[in-house]
Amino acid sequence: MTQREMLDFFLPILKEEGKIYRKKTLVKAKKAVEGQVVLTHTSDGEETRNTAQSGDWLVENQTSVKENYLVNASTFERKYSLKNSLGDGWGCYQPIGKVFAIPFSERFLHELKLNDFLEFQAPWKETMIIKPGDFLVIPTDAIEIYRIAKKEFGETYEEVKE
Repeated sequence: MTQREMLDFFLPILKEEGKIYRKKTLVKAKKAVEGQVVLTHTSDGEETRNTAQSGDWLVENQTSVKENYLVNASTFERKYSLKNSLGDGWGCYQPIGKVFAIPFSERFLHELKLNDFLEFQAPWKETMIIKPGDFLVIPTDAIEIYRIAKKEFGETYEEVKE
């Protein structure tokens, strides 16, 4: 599925059934090298890949597998605040944004007439796979949808109680 198809199908569900979460952990980050290929690995294997564009940031989550991913410059500036420098270009950053999230369930596979997983286009145009138990996420300040593996979601996010 494309990003547009994913948003058309899941945005109403996320807005109605999803909850609002925020990252509860700090991240490490530094400017990425243009052309650098980043493979994002989670506890259940390779999640996706992305190629750094000019101005992108390489972010490392502080989870058990320390997954890396790329964030474009304008998004990074909106979503992260520098806490302190760590040397060699790395910094420790406080996440700022919030997301709508919902666990991906068998129900969605059934509604989409799929078997074990859903393959879709990530915002950075590469393929992602989501399985039951993972989380579908849409930032509250952007229109894009992506997957966060179940274990890593639990390690990095907490529900916002209003």
